[in-house]
Amino acid sequence: MKRVTVAGKTVDEAVEKALVLLETTRDRVEVRVLEEPRRLFGVLRIGQARVEVARLPDPREEAVAFLRRLLDVLGMDAEVVVEERGNRQLWISLRGDRSLGVLIGRRGQTLDALQHLVNVVANKAGAEPVRIVLDAGEYRERRRQTLERLAERLAARVVRTRRSVKLEPMPPGERKIIHTRLQGWRNVMTYSEGEEPHRYVVIAYKET
Repeated sequence: MKRVTVAGKTVDEAVEKALVLLETTRDRVEVRVLEEPRRLFGVLRIGQARVEVARLPDPREEAVAFLRRLLDVLGMDAEVVVEERGNRQLWISLRGDRSLGVLIGRRGQTLDALQHLVNVVANKAGAEPVRIVLDAGEYRERRRQTLERLAERLAARVVRTRRSVKLEPMPPGERKIIHTRLQGWRNVMTYSEGEEPHRYVVIAYKET
């Protein structure tokens, strides 16, 4: 955490000087007033204001730095691409060769665990938390397409047989894909059952 100590005629002036030095904005710092000007007879200001201003870690910078260190340790040559998607959500994609499969793991379990770790590292000292989605080798997009096709195929079976189908346990993000894909289907409803990490989606028949 970078910090500076600055003096000014007023506290506000000192803080503004510090923001210039730190190249940041007021919402990204912590301010500690060390000394305030005194007033003589309530009119004449004596002395200066001194403040210590610390720049809060930027979640985006923390996440990227962590991932680059991890890639270096693993000896992987991959590009780290960051996109802003929605309100305080970052999508970080690792792009490289097939070696990225090590970071994905079986059905994305390693990638999900790494995503959780990146969120912890990025938000450990930030002013406002951000939600980070981590992808590697475009796995998330391929998985989304697979789940959507699976949802449609099973929904058609439910409509035909009028019997419910239970899917395998999935993380929250994948369950949401199933729910969203079948939201407009006629004669079909979806809901989740079970406790994490064994929570699963049920596709059930619904009379119209």
